[in-house]
Amino acid sequence: MGNQYWSYETLDRLCMDTFTKFGFRQDEAKIITDVLLASDLYGIESHGMQRMVRYHKCIENGMIHMDARPEVVFETPVSAVIDGHDGMGQLIGHRAMELAIEKAKKNGVGVVSVRNSNHYGIAGYYAEMACKEGLIGFSCTNSEAIMVPTNGRMAMLGSNPIACVFPAEPYDFFFDASTTVVTRGKLEMYNKMEKPLPEGWALDKDGYPSTNAPDVLANIVAKNGGGIMPLGGSTEQLGSHKGYGYGMLCEIFSSILSMGSTSNYCMTGGRGQICHGFMAINPAFFGDPAEIKTHFSKYLQELRESPKADGQERIYTHGEKEVAAITDRKASGIPVNDNTMVEVLDLCNYLHMDFCAYFGDYLPPVKKDVFHANY
Repeated sequence: MGNQYWSYETLDRLCMDTFTKFGFRQDEAKIITDVLLASDLYGIESHGMQRMVRYHKCIENGMIHMDARPEVVFETPVSAVIDGHDGMGQLIGHRAMELAIEKAKKNGVGVVSVRNSNHYGIAGYYAEMACKEGLIGFSCTNSEAIMVPTNGRMAMLGSNPIACVFPAEPYDFFFDASTTVVTRGKLEMYNKMEKPLPEGWALDKDGYPSTNAPDVLANIVAKNGGGIMPLGGSTEQLGSHKGYGYGMLCEIFSSILSMGSTSNYCMTGGRGQICHGFMAINPAFFGDPAEIKTHFSKYLQELRESPKADGQERIYTHGEKEVAAITDRKASGIPVNDNTMVEVLDLCNYLHMDFCAYFGDYLPPVKKDVFHANY
């Protein structure tokens, strides 16, 4: 199995058509599509269009309520708590960050915590929403428990990513990372590619290192034990307690402040119950925004120009690789794994959409002899 490369426009049209076929309005489909394809453009395939099938199954089984509308249940001039009522995570997240931005522009800071949502894509998308408005953006989320705490053998925290985006030149500072060594989506991609996991990523149900992607994923779903290591691995020697602690910070801003479900209760009882945290900060409340941006940009440039280690030619600041990835993928196409294309074919057949209208005469290798859905 390999990758096929498709234009951004092709995948945008596919996603828009698919989500409207699900029953979302055009404006809603646009937000969801933008979040997914931003991930693909950044090179984070695990959170991109390959998630369409997962979302559809969550809609079909009632975990995602398409008619849900996020409700503000607590509010001050600088903060709010939103109940997502089990709606689509991207739509809830987008609304929450809009509210944080509105408060930050007026009062200097906006902090919004969300409960009862679903998977919302990449955290960086929402932090970047604030940056595009000249603000400092922050976003985090909890998720189904996949992180095994330091010295433990049962997953108790999610991948709990944290993102911060800060205006700068020539590249905005864009940091978005899980607090686990990798995300569950990375395990799913290795499972699709039928590859063993790299050493140092995961633990089996007894807490021992494992490279068996299907087994680790099955244990996560069944809550048998095991999961993914925190940043720093499974012992304090290389900082496991730090990744564990960063994951806890995400729980505080998402599930704790919102009085929502902590990671160990997410994706149970037929509900997602995922929680998010958002913050927008107005640099104008600290001085001249242009001067602050110039000051930060100078430091970032000094970082890039600082002495390189032997054999290294370049030091990157956070956000540079994303800009390069976007440029490359807009020009050369977005890679999509053949196994994901099998899922897309099945989904198109299930929804009575013409797969060939998007991908011409291409068929995933395992489907060349049989053109029908096993969805």
